[in-house]
Amino acid sequence: MTEGGVERGISLSLHATVTDWGTVRWGAARFASITVTENLNWRDIGAERQVVAAQVAGVRSGIRHYARPGAAADQAVHCASVGKRLGVFYPGSLAPTLDVEAEGVDDRFIRTWIKAVRQAAGIRRVLVSAPYEHWLHRLRPDRWADRDVMLWINRHNGIPGRPGWFHPRLGVHQHSPAPAGGGFDGPIGFDALVYPFTLADLLV
Repeated sequence: MTEGGVERGISLSLHATVTDWGTVRWGAARFASITVTENLNWRDIGAERQVVAAQVAGVRSGIRHYARPGAAADQAVHCASVGKRLGVFYPGSLAPTLDVEAEGVDDRFIRTWIKAVRQAAGIRRVLVSAPYEHWLHRLRPDRWADRDVMLWINRHNGIPGRPGWFHPRLGVHQHSPAPAGGGFDGPIGFDALVYPFTLADLLV
């Protein structure tokens, strides 16, 4: 999963699983963002096991929260509570990711969530993931993306690290879906860093 010196990773959506994290690590995936929490109180027990398995394999894993409209601060506290229990806020872990794909999640929500998760988790670095069209037409990251926020774009154009959209805080590009089989089950994306950022820029 490396090409031209670009560091790679994977992201797991709800209910996605990897059967062999050792193979993923051997294939040069350096980081993994795993959807564990959603909304105010839902969590995926299977995804929690995925986080632990990734950590054991040496993959820099982090918790991903799937946002729903409303109660942004409470959703952040829920994510932080689960993340603390999983040990994903220690230095060297992938920073927590806010997935803002759902309709109705706007800039005000994102700004509130970032502030609340920082307070609840005791960290600064935060990742915000959204589809290409959202970055083009719906979101205004200049309103909330400070130097400790990294943007993550989902655009399956097959060109790792070159999504065709630019922002000074854009650090990760989900460039293609993982192929069916081969130890991948469910919606999983292949990701690449966007120059000039390095893996260190994504870590807590």
